[in-house]
Amino acid sequence: MAFSEELAERIRGVLSGTAGLAEKRMFGGLAFMLNGHMFVGVIDSSLMARVGPDEYEAALSRPHVREMDFTGRPMRGYVFVDLAGLRTRRDLQAWIGKCAAFAGTLPRKVKK
Repeated sequence: MAFSEELAERIRGVLSGTAGLAEKRMFGGLAFMLNGHMFVGVIDSSLMARVGPDEYEAALSRPHVREMDFTGRPMRGYVFVDLAGLRTRRDLQAWIGKCAAFAGTLPRKVKK
C-alpha cells in the first residue's frame, strides 16, 4: 500500500524543528512518533490522527473525519482525516497540534 508523499511532506513542514520526533514506516504507511508514541501518520491519502479517547467523539463529528478501522474494528482514540479536511496549512496544523497535545500526556517511552 502506498501513501501520499505530498501529505507526508506537508506534515514534515509543520513539524520541522520539533524535538523528540521520529518517522517510521508501518501499516503500509508512514507514522510520525513523538517521544516514542505514534501521534500522526499517513495511510493512503489520509491523515491518521491520534486524538485520544477524550477527543474521539468530537473528532468524529467533524467533516471529512472517519473511524480508523484497520482491522474492521475501530480503534478508539484514532481517526482518519481525509484530504478535504486538510486543505490549508492551518487545518493540518490544528490536527497535528491536537495530536501532539495528546501525545504529550503520555509517559516518555524508554528505548529497549
